[in-house]
Amino acid sequence: MKFEPRLEAATLVKRYKRFLADITLPDGSERTIHCANTGAMTGCADAGNTVWYSTSDNPKRKYPNSWELSETAAGHKICINTARANQLAVEAIESGVIEELQGYDQLQTEVKYGSENSRIDILLNSKSRPNCYIEVKSVTLLDDHVEGQGYFPDAVTTRGQKHLRELSEVRQNGDRAVLLFTVLHSGIEKVSAAHHIDAKYSQLLKTALEQGVEVLCYKAELSDTEMRLVKAIEFID
Repeated sequence: MKFEPRLEAATLVKRYKRFLADITLPDGSERTIHCANTGAMTGCADAGNTVWYSTSDNPKRKYPNSWELSETAAGHKICINTARANQLAVEAIESGVIEELQGYDQLQTEVKYGSENSRIDILLNSKSRPNCYIEVKSVTLLDDHVEGQGYFPDAVTTRGQKHLRELSEVRQNGDRAVLLFTVLHSGIEKVSAAHHIDAKYSQLLKTALEQGVEVLCYKAELSDTEMRLVKAIEFID
């Protein structure tokens, strides 16, 4: 995924109302930009961080600039735009980067499924093998005390709990079920469930693994011109 034009840099003043952030531009002026992330953004939105933002040419947008990346005081880059996770996953599957998800005939996105009325992020179809249901999650929470340790989720997620139940049901019905962690933080080198944040999610994930749900973790390379998933990293149960 390329940024054209390349992202521009500013300094974060504050994030507020979930969807908005104020930034200071290099010339000292302030601007309000859109934040496409409704989550906790723990460690990703500290005042003084560098914000990398894109600009839309849509004249109807009230806020034409979108917050894409954060750069922390430690120099870590983090993609905070949650919409990018699915886009990166699709690109990585179609380009062959995610080797475990090759050999299917068709890729679909946002397909309705499950007894709890969900939409699967990615559905891979094949005439010769079971379908593959893929739920994509963005990992941006870095442990401050354990080098390279990332966690998901960064807040209690009832939606994520539902997705794990749905994936377990898919597996029980004979199809393939995959939880794909897209690691969008340059400092993260391994991923675990955040039992200390959402114990129920952690337990549901453990049950899902026992029932045959697969977990894949792929890390992104992030810059002001491009981002893409580049390598598999370890999931630690």
